[in-house]
Amino acid sequence: MARRRLVLAVTALVVLLAGAASMPLSTFVPSRIVRIAYEIERYDITYSWGGGHGERPGPTKGTCLGYSGRIKPCPAARTRGLDCSGLARWVYALANGRDVLGPGNTDDHVRRMRPVERGLPGDLVFFGKITKNKIKTHHVGIYLGRGKMMNAPETGASVRIDDIGRRSDFAGFYRY
Repeated sequence: MARRRLVLAVTALVVLLAGAASMPLSTFVPSRIVRIAYEIERYDITYSWGGGHGERPGPTKGTCLGYSGRIKPCPAARTRGLDCSGLARWVYALANGRDVLGPGNTDDHVRRMRPVERGLPGDLVFFGKITKNKIKTHHVGIYLGRGKMMNAPETGASVRIDDIGRRSDFAGFYRY
């Protein structure tokens, strides 16, 4: 009897997955983004200024060029990891099957997105100042819902979940 229930459960799961596989990919990207972000957090990836900006998305050694973090001397050039935009780039590349954000910093990434009034899980949340004529951002996170984001916050920290209200210069939600 227990074996029969297991077979029925597995069959139901296969039918569900087969049905989901026939739906357009774009339907599942936001939840895929969130799932991937949570998976990456489990690996305790260290923040590295400039990390994640290699030819292909993913953890790389960072750079000390432009570094102004609190840990001295700059550890980025010897630390394999991600900065905030490197994390966003990698998660979006994994979720979309290609590097949709491309290289660059938060200003470059926000230009590839469209603003939305209300964020949904999987959107990016930017911090800094964004006006019609000027973009000057300094941080990005992956919105998880309920005021939370996954982000690579600062030198000495690992990828983690933070409240978006923790930062005072919220610039908006953006969607690819």
